[in-house]
Amino acid sequence: MNFNVTVLGSGAAIPTSKRNPTAHYVVCNDRYFLIDCGEGTQLQIRKYGLKLQKISHILISHLHGDHYFGLVGLLSTMHLLGRTQGVTIYAPEALKNIIIQQFEVGNAKLEFNVEFVSLENSVPTLPVFEDKLLKVYAFPLKHRVPTWGFRIQEKERERTLLAEKALEAGLLREHFPLLKRNEIVEFEGKTFCPEDFTLPSEQPRSYAYCSDTAFDINLVEFVRNANLLYHEATFIEKDKNRAKQTFHATANEAAIIAQKSKVHKLLLGHFSARYESADGHLNEAKIQFENVICAEDGLTIEL
Repeated sequence: MNFNVTVLGSGAAIPTSKRNPTAHYVVCNDRYFLIDCGEGTQLQIRKYGLKLQKISHILISHLHGDHYFGLVGLLSTMHLLGRTQGVTIYAPEALKNIIIQQFEVGNAKLEFNVEFVSLENSVPTLPVFEDKLLKVYAFPLKHRVPTWGFRIQEKERERTLLAEKALEAGLLREHFPLLKRNEIVEFEGKTFCPEDFTLPSEQPRSYAYCSDTAFDINLVEFVRNANLLYHEATFIEKDKNRAKQTFHATANEAAIIAQKSKVHKLLLGHFSARYESADGHLNEAKIQFENVICAEDGLTIEL
């Protein structure tokens, strides 16, 4: 089952020739998500050969422009390309009127339904989206405006059935679903344990996304054990005072969260345009957490 993340924008508020504003394209079990949608996101999708019309869920972390200014253009292009499938947008409540007003001013009408799900109503322990294969959670971040992080989490998979072995033991095909769900089968006075007739399923994978946020140790409970954690690292420690003033994090602070939450890999991003490269961020983070990489536009990571 596929699970990958493509970075469409790795920079902070001011775009540069090398870094677009924030946007991540996530494919999980053939579900297509866009997380944040900074200016120029639709061009990045085209540049990196991704499927624009496959996106069915858009997650917007907060209403600072570098995280949503590309959204109206992206929706408009979907319409112009003949889209009829609906899109669900999970975002702060105010975004709904912003989007509606921009289309109304231009007397434009989309030929597909856009459903808005308010993040103000979200509860970190309850998914904002769920289907048979995955769940998506939203949790609060610590920024200057209401801001949310997201976790895309696979559900536990069924165990792999050893069908021939089960049939040889006298089990019936109607017992197979029970074994695959790791349930004991009682049949003809005998007890059949699932571990004797199945193989363990692969561990479910997860991607946790923390956009703009000051250092917040409370994030550990929301991102714990994620296969990949994206955590903003707008600044390095020498600019820590600026980070505090703007409610952003340093690479060192992002690495502390990764270390304490025992994630498998840390992805740093949202780099301030003041830095010519992210080498300083990488070196700083590695002191706290070894398995770390820095985001670059176009980078794809397989989970």
